[in-house]
Amino acid sequence: MNPNHASRITIVALISLLPVCALSAETGHDQAASENPAASGEDLAAIAERIRQTGEQMREDIKNARARLEANKAIQEAERKREAERARQQAMKDAAEEAANKELKLRQARAAAQAQASREAAQRAEHERQAALAAQRVRDEQAGRERAAKALMEARKSSDIKAFAGESKKERAARALLEARQSAGPKAMAD
Repeated sequence: MNPNHASRITIVALISLLPVCALSAETGHDQAASENPAASGEDLAAIAERIRQTGEQMREDIKNARARLEANKAIQEAERKREAERARQQAMKDAAEEAANKELKLRQARAAAQAQASREAAQRAEHERQAALAAQRVRDEQAGRERAAKALMEARKSSDIKAFAGESKKERAARALLEARQSAGPKAMAD
């Protein structure tokens, strides 16, 4: 109930009682009032003063109640604002943490992708190196075979007895084979 409305009702009720008290004094129901008309006027003045004081007290109480109500509203509003600010700051903090987490995951994914690309490039380079080494071995072996074959052909064509003095055909072939192996390495004649 509105405190202002309650005070109005109380004031109206008190004012409505005044004429009843005044009538009873005038009609003689109150002997003391009829015997002493000055006393009844003083009584009425005292009653009126009490009513006025009560009205003043009620106004003061209403004023205090309004002040407390406004203070409570202000406190509640301030608390609501503080809570809203806390919620906003928490939301900003959460958003910053989420953004930092996303950035960290993105950096980790990039690093992982770069590491994977580096491993794949290293594997390709190693395969290419192995293929180049195998091709070089094949070329070296082929060249060694060709040199051995050439040396063997030259040895067969040579009719010079000094070149193979004291050597049989088997010894000459072994020597030519040994020279070919030394020039091309041990794998040149593996086949």
